[in-house]
Amino acid sequence: MSFTVPGIIARSKGAPVEKVNVVVPDPGANDVIVDIQACGVCHTDLAYRDGDISDEFPYLLGHEAAGVVSVVGENVTHVEVGDFVVLNWRAVCGECRACKKGEPKYCFNTHNASKKMTLEDGTELSPALGIGAFIEKTLVHEGQCTKVNPDEDPAAAGLLGCGIMAGLGAAVNTADIQLGESVAVFGLGGVGMAAIAGAKLAGASKIIAVDIDERKLEWAKDFGATDVINSSGLSGEGEESEVVAKIRELTGGFGTDVTIDAVGIMPTWQQAFYSRDHAGRMVMVGVPNLTSRIDIPAIDFYGRGGSLRPAWYGDCLPERDFPAYVELHLQGRFPLDKFVSERIGLDDVEEAFNTMKAGDVLRSVVEL
Repeated sequence: MSFTVPGIIARSKGAPVEKVNVVVPDPGANDVIVDIQACGVCHTDLAYRDGDISDEFPYLLGHEAAGVVSVVGENVTHVEVGDFVVLNWRAVCGECRACKKGEPKYCFNTHNASKKMTLEDGTELSPALGIGAFIEKTLVHEGQCTKVNPDEDPAAAGLLGCGIMAGLGAAVNTADIQLGESVAVFGLGGVGMAAIAGAKLAGASKIIAVDIDERKLEWAKDFGATDVINSSGLSGEGEESEVVAKIRELTGGFGTDVTIDAVGIMPTWQQAFYSRDHAGRMVMVGVPNLTSRIDIPAIDFYGRGGSLRPAWYGDCLPERDFPAYVELHLQGRFPLDKFVSERIGLDDVEEAFNTMKAGDVLRSVVEL
């Protein structure tokens, strides 16, 4: 049987979100229904609402979610009813050219539910990142469910589903930070703060946090930053940036082994590029807009060596990474709970977008 439950949709570009009844159909053979317990409010949801990703309205928003499997399709073997799961948007297929090369984190054919959730009039909804979790029950492919320790707080666990994993993975997986290395992180939203925490977990000896918000710089110290730079009002561009100069002052004149751009705009991209030591590694995890262009002299790209890499989902493998970081949190070795700034209701999503834009939270989390 199908279910009709309340959910949060974006009906048109830039319009305030709406709470409506959503029809969740019976699962297909490899689909499951998950009773959502908590879902983080991510900047990607705001981007969907504002039409910055595509125009496939109406959207069912929400994707950083944890909950309990309540119904399974006839061929499901990956999870069972009653399993506590974190939802992911990289359910790898195992058959595409990336998977066959042993690089499933780049899977080109990730799984999603075989059916669409709809409004009561039959209008099909586009689920954010193939999930759609600002809702009491959602329909996903079984591979989008990653079992984790049920002792974990759902509000904390769900954040591994996107932003926190993106920043953490950028540090641990993409940058592959080694014991004793130095790191600079630009931008201290949830993703950047997770990169700070990831750098600490990986054993970095010097972790430099860069942002224009003094409050966030103070928060960064709690996550592991050893040094902070308030870039507000600092002048210069590219290699002549005062931010670059300050980072070199903190690293014996050389720059850091690793830089992570968690903003995705060209000023921070250039600061990250030029703040590296010779042959240092730069990771871009902040998502640029559709009109951004990278502009540096080619000789600078050539002459500095090292590597420049984007981080997609923190190069994570959910089945490997989600359970591991939940266990690290339960052991007191990773501060996953600190990313939960406030707990809100389903009716509060629109206000949470405003709070996010004001920079007052790392994550608002909807609890159901």
